[in-house]
Amino acid sequence: MTSAPLVPTPGTAILEAERLTLDYVTDNGHVRAVENVSFTVAKAERLVLLGPSGCGKSSILKAIAGFIRPAGGRVLLEGRPVTKPGPDRLVVFQEFDQLLPWKTVRENVAFPLKVARGKSDAEARDIAEQALVKVGLGRALHAYPHTLSGGMKQRAAIARALAAAPEVLLMDEPFAALDALTRTNLQNDLLELADELKFTLVFVTHAIEEAVLVGTRLHLLSAHPGRTLATFDTASFGRQSLGTPAFRDIVQDINAALFAGPTGVAA
Repeated sequence: MTSAPLVPTPGTAILEAERLTLDYVTDNGHVRAVENVSFTVAKAERLVLLGPSGCGKSSILKAIAGFIRPAGGRVLLEGRPVTKPGPDRLVVFQEFDQLLPWKTVRENVAFPLKVARGKSDAEARDIAEQALVKVGLGRALHAYPHTLSGGMKQRAAIARALAAAPEVLLMDEPFAALDALTRTNLQNDLLELADELKFTLVFVTHAIEEAVLVGTRLHLLSAHPGRTLATFDTASFGRQSLGTPAFRDIVQDINAALFAGPTGVAA
């Protein structure tokens, strides 16, 4: 069974990458990380960027966040070019040490609400508590980051991002450093939150099964420099799909596309 590349998603795109090309300057000159990559993301859609190490997945995420400027093409958010970071795009990284160590969990979540969103102390505290309860940290409001496990730190980082209600949530391999059980639990929690809150997500991973589970759409990138290989519709897959023939088929198709390279993917 062959999974057909996805037809364009109907509806207005909230996020667009148009012929995006990204370079880095090194001692040996310019190194191309991403070349001519285009995609759109509709509101409440979950786009996964999947590819081997060094294909530019994280670079694309940084360009969306406004941390790096494109060498070519552009990123548009609600029709406006992205030129700098902003609270409308928040990133959850892989590293556990994303929290301010001198602030409690609740204070960590509330802090950007006051600074970037102009919330009062009481408003920020209430929103932070609600977000932490949603990610299962209602009993850890007054804990400090050094007392938390890796999984709890990631939950707090997710709560901090969701509390700020960004237009697009960006996640850069947020579960890669976790043990298998914690990773599975957080994947499930993320999907439940996505169903409830309908947030827009761009998620980076190099794990095929995680990409199929988390995303409603998957954008496959080639090895360095990253170029588009194919796009797959994964909206019908969830945890209940694991082990089914359809799930095995799409994992095989994605794996085959990765190893085939640009010339091996059907148009």
